[in-house]
Amino acid sequence: MDDSSILIWGILFSAIGLGFFTYGRKQKAVVPLFVGVALFIFPYFMPNIYALFIVGVLLVAIPYFIRL
Repeated sequence: MDDSSILIWGILFSAIGLGFFTYGRKQKAVVPLFVGVALFIFPYFMPNIYALFIVGVLLVAIPYFIRL
């Protein structure tokens, strides 16, 4: 159950990262672009589901609070 949960959450956060990356590239916005890349990469390095979820939610929230 834990491995499939990590896989599903990783796919979900990567899909959100694709949206941020596309938006950041088209609008030339730095923060969503880098958050999108981070959302692509970070699921590979998370050891458990709780760390994956917490870091993912924090990364998704960054563009809403930091506007450059």
